[in-house]
Amino acid sequence: MDRPGALTFVPAGAERQGFYRDVNLSYSALWIDPDIRLPGCERLRELPILVNKKDVVIATLLSSLRDEMALGHKPDTAYVEHLVALVSLRVANLNREQPSIRHGCLSRRALGRVRDYIDAHMNADISLSELAAVVDMAVDSFARRFKATTGLAPYAYVIEERVRRAEVLLRETGLSIGSIAFRLGFSSQSHFTATFRRLRGMTPRAYRVNSSPES
Repeated sequence: MDRPGALTFVPAGAERQGFYRDVNLSYSALWIDPDIRLPGCERLRELPILVNKKDVVIATLLSSLRDEMALGHKPDTAYVEHLVALVSLRVANLNREQPSIRHGCLSRRALGRVRDYIDAHMNADISLSELAAVVDMAVDSFARRFKATTGLAPYAYVIEERVRRAEVLLRETGLSIGSIAFRLGFSSQSHFTATFRRLRGMTPRAYRVNSSPES
């Protein structure tokens, strides 16, 4: 019996039949391509069906993704890749504890190449696999080393860089907020505004007003 807040995992190729009677059913489903090449996903092939498991992190990730999409925001590819990788790793480890592992950092040269790529493709939908390819590394190894080097996951770093550049454009140009959102790769002006407010505590418009010499 499915319970509220429960997590169920059904591996590829398995059939699961459900029967519900007199219920107001609401749930979120994340479908993962069996051939996807992201850290943790390869282990999903080995797992049996899991029913009524609990994981607060997975619940929070899926709720956040659902809420973003319900507002009409198109999540960045790198964000979705990170979410899928993290969900996969946590699903694979639901029944066992994993020892913590320390990972090395990227070299200064490798980090510079990644930063240059991000700067050159700021208005594009930058994926995690693209960033890993810049330094010829496996996706999972790159993601861990990048975070160990910068303190941020790659997708979070990309968003932070976009917001930093937005601050410059808001202060130093007369570009409309919609134009800035488009230049920096946000899916819409509302997505840009929501992201900016989440990271800076105010809307882009309020930031521009507060940063003007007359304010």
